[in-house]
Amino acid sequence: MAKPELFELSNGRITVRLTNVGATITSLLVPDSEGNVADVVLGFDSLDAYLNDNAPYFGCIVGRVANRIKDGKFTLDGVDYSLPINNGPNSLHGGNKGFNKVLWEVIERKNGEIPAITFKYYSKDGEEGYPGDVTVTATYSLPSSNSLKLKLEATPVNKATPINLAQHTYWNLAGHNSGDILNHSIHIFSHHITPVDHSSIPTGEIAPVENTPFDFTKENKIGDRIDQVQGGYDHNYVIDNNEEKYGLKHVAKVKDSLGLRVLNLWSDAPGVQFYTANYVDGVLGKGGAVYEKHGGLCLETQGFPNAINQPNFPNIVVQVGEKYEHTMLFEFSAE
Repeated sequence: MAKPELFELSNGRITVRLTNVGATITSLLVPDSEGNVADVVLGFDSLDAYLNDNAPYFGCIVGRVANRIKDGKFTLDGVDYSLPINNGPNSLHGGNKGFNKVLWEVIERKNGEIPAITFKYYSKDGEEGYPGDVTVTATYSLPSSNSLKLKLEATPVNKATPINLAQHTYWNLAGHNSGDILNHSIHIFSHHITPVDHSSIPTGEIAPVENTPFDFTKENKIGDRIDQVQGGYDHNYVIDNNEEKYGLKHVAKVKDSLGLRVLNLWSDAPGVQFYTANYVDGVLGKGGAVYEKHGGLCLETQGFPNAINQPNFPNIVVQVGEKYEHTMLFEFSAE
């Protein structure tokens, strides 16, 4: 039987620590422009906390379907499905025991020029209410001296099923224990969001961000207009079809308050959930750090929330014989 374990990938410049609990990033050490190294992701010291206490979803892979499904219900191929309700009236991030709370198997490790590790999970028919068996893999690698790559793949075995995986790391580029991210600046390569109702379910419309506090088409401080957004940012942005790199679209560029550390995110997903840790409240983290509201930011590249119930959103149903693929690249630099 698998047990919770910790693994490390390093290329001499970036060191990432991962656990097979939820295929989770527990720590990421990155130098700034002056060579100072900091751990830029929120997390816990103990692997037990990832299994039992990870209410904020620190660092993990969420699925089978990331984000919210309205009322925990959908119909597929004439069959009605009911999922666990774990977020207001809705089902969130795969249910009560989503992919973040299970032990993944390590099926490959490479230590050469491009260090890499592949985690695998077999999700059974009916797990958390979802149809069909699905094989899932998550491969983390360090393809260059300044980048971390994640490739997610999932294959339905015997039934069509919705699949929408996301990586749920909370970033703080000044260091995980450095306070809030309101002085970080962000540029999101998106001119539209999917507006939500009172329970954070998209209404189905796709609305321009122009002249709203959601507009990050130019670099802006996160804290400048956050008070104009009820509760803070927790919204799905529609990624522009913009410049590509390795077949991936530019999703966002984030800088810490001093501009010493910069993160560029690239992905092939249609959307990204921009979330500002609005519900983090006194969580005991690594090294005695206490994480408060807005202590980190998430950029979860994804299919659109509740897409299974919104015919005008990009389809997230994967048929038998098809394969779900989702890649993201996190590039670190100093300006």
